[in-house]
Amino acid sequence: MVNKLQLKTEPHPKPYRIAWFKKGNEVKVTKRCLVSFSMGKNYHDQVWCDVVPMDVCHILLGRPWQYDRNVTHNGRKNTYTFRMGKVEIVLLPSKEEKTPKSLQEEGSNFLTSSMFARESESSGVIYMLVAKDLGISFNVPSELEPLLEEFKDVTPDELPNGLPPLRDIQHQIDLIPGSNLPNKAHYRMSPKEHEELNKQVMELLKKGYIKESMSPCAVPALLTLKKDGTWGMCVDSRAINRITIKYRFPIPRIDDMFDMLAGAKILYKYHNKKTKCLVSLLVKQLFQT
Repeated sequence: MVNKLQLKTEPHPKPYRIAWFKKGNEVKVTKRCLVSFSMGKNYHDQVWCDVVPMDVCHILLGRPWQYDRNVTHNGRKNTYTFRMGKVEIVLLPSKEEKTPKSLQEEGSNFLTSSMFARESESSGVIYMLVAKDLGISFNVPSELEPLLEEFKDVTPDELPNGLPPLRDIQHQIDLIPGSNLPNKAHYRMSPKEHEELNKQVMELLKKGYIKESMSPCAVPALLTLKKDGTWGMCVDSRAINRITIKYRFPIPRIDDMFDMLAGAKILYKYHNKKTKCLVSLLVKQLFQT
C-alpha cells in the first residue's frame, strides 16, 4: 500500500523485530509513515504506521491505536467504541452479503428462469458465451449449433490469409522532420532462435500479413519465450517511437458533450477523443430520423 499510494516514509525512531509475522525469518521494522484514513462519514484520522511486508491486509490498526484512542471493544457485538472530540464513534463489523437460496445450492445456475426473463426484458440484449478448452474434447449443445453455423465466418479456427480491405482513411506514421533515421543492429541470437525467427517471418510473408520493407531505416526483432513454451516475436520500436510525431488533441468540453447526448439512446465509446463527440451526434441524429 505504501508503494502504490507513494506514501512518504521516514526512519523509525526505535527499530525493532517482529517474529511470527511472516513465513521464514523475523521481520525488521525500520520505517514508518503517517497515514490519513477514514471510516464512514464521521471518522477521519491520522496514525503513524510501521511499514512491513504484509499479505493479510493493507493497514492493521492494533493495540497502539486502541491505546491512543481509548477504544472499548465489545466482544459479543464485535464493535469498537471511542470518542473523537465531542463525537462518539462506533465501528461496526462488515455486513454479510445475503446470497439467494437458489445460488447457495451447489451446481445451481446464477439466474433462475424468472430472473433471466426479467433481465432480458429490461436490457433487450442477450449475449452468448461458449468456452472451449483446446486440450479437451468439447461437444456443442445441439440448440446452439444452428446459431454457431450461421456466424461461423466471424469465429474461424485460423485467420484468413491477406490483410483486411483498404478503408477510406489510411493511417501513417509521421516522423519529425530532419531527424536521423535509426538503423539498429540485430540482437545476438542462437542458431535455434535464428531458425525460429526466420520461420515466423516466412509464415507471415506467406499469409500476406507483412511485406518486404522498402524503408531506409531498420529496427531489430527478437524472440521471447511464452508461458506455454512457444516463442513470440517482438519488434523493438523504441528508436522509431522517439522520432515519431505525437498527435495530441484538446479534451472536449463536457457541457458541449452533454448537449450532444440529449435524446441519444446508444453511445459507442471510441478511444479517440476527437471522434467521440461526432459519434454521439450521429447516433442522436439517427434516432431522430
